[in-house]
Amino acid sequence: MDSSRHWFLVCYDIREPRRLQRVARHLKGYGQRVQYSVFRCRLNARQLERLKWELTALVAIEDDMMYIGLCDRCVSRIGDHNPSQDWPVEPPTHQIV
Repeated sequence: MDSSRHWFLVCYDIREPRRLQRVARHLKGYGQRVQYSVFRCRLNARQLERLKWELTALVAIEDDMMYIGLCDRCVSRIGDHNPSQDWPVEPPTHQIV
């Protein structure tokens, strides 16, 4: 387990449909969608800063972005109506064989 990585909720309100699609597509590379405009991402500090920097090129001044860091204790208390959306310590990774 990499203790330098933490869960983040990335929430957004993008006012133009084309930008909205670009932001959602970009976030799919970093995490998993949990609601329409909310992604969960397990990132270290450098990955979080890179994500923020990349998203600045995709959003406009009237758009809203929010990054919410969650400690392990907070994650353990998350209630969910969909039990298939587990918050594992380490999300699954792909292995090239």
